[in-house]
Amino acid sequence: MAADPARGPAPTYRRYVAVGDSFTEGIDDPDPASPGRHRGWADRLAELLDDDARGAGSRLEYANLAVRGKRMREVLDEQLPRALELGPDLLSISAGGNDILRPSVDVDALAAALDEAVGAARSAGAQVLLAAGFDPAGLPVVRMTRGRVATFNLHLWRIAQRWDALVMDLWSMRALYDLRMWAPDRIHLAPEGHERVALLAAATVRGLHGGDLGAAEQEWASPLPPQPSPGRLARAGQDAAWARAHLAPWVRRRLEGRSSGDGVAPKRPEPLPLAR
Repeated sequence: MAADPARGPAPTYRRYVAVGDSFTEGIDDPDPASPGRHRGWADRLAELLDDDARGAGSRLEYANLAVRGKRMREVLDEQLPRALELGPDLLSISAGGNDILRPSVDVDALAAALDEAVGAARSAGAQVLLAAGFDPAGLPVVRMTRGRVATFNLHLWRIAQRWDALVMDLWSMRALYDLRMWAPDRIHLAPEGHERVALLAAATVRGLHGGDLGAAEQEWASPLPPQPSPGRLARAGQDAAWARAHLAPWVRRRLEGRSSGDGVAPKRPEPLPLAR
């Protein structure tokens, strides 16, 4: 593993715990080893960190408490206390996306809650990995949240600076502007998108930058091969089909006060070595 000599060797983690919503649960990244279950960027990151730990003669223990549909307050109230009880030396917190989809969200309040959570985690001895929100400029309907995402990201960078936390900068990840990185619902990432995010996350927690990145880690930034763009009519048809299949059910759940995470338990509640 490459490292900057001025920084010293890249860190090796012994216990990684992830909290969050569907992004961290790994929705739309099917796990081939467990039919019906999801893998996702956090699982993929855990595998890369386990490789590091094995190279140092140990193993990584990994727990994932994330549940789809959860809002910031639910993640921090329901998942974070348990995560800190598990004593991680690396904790990823990615929350707020489900809040920001709602026009009435108070972005400043979201940031204040996250600031308090990161401070608690750092005081408990965990390194914290945060995720700056994606730029939704190319996504139908969701693009209306762009201003709120940008405002939240500014808060997030300030929080990271205050608490010396790590940030994987998804806003600047140009490869994610390609719709082929996204699942059909255009809310969750496709497997290729999850893989790219995991590589970026690994580079972030290893403390690697610019020319220090290995060839595999640079793949997170590489664009997909070009393909012809659909015409205006074809694009309109795709957008209409998406609205019927994905937007309408999401709106219906909001109106009925339901969440996709109702009754869903964390997929990996205990920190265990990976089955490799």
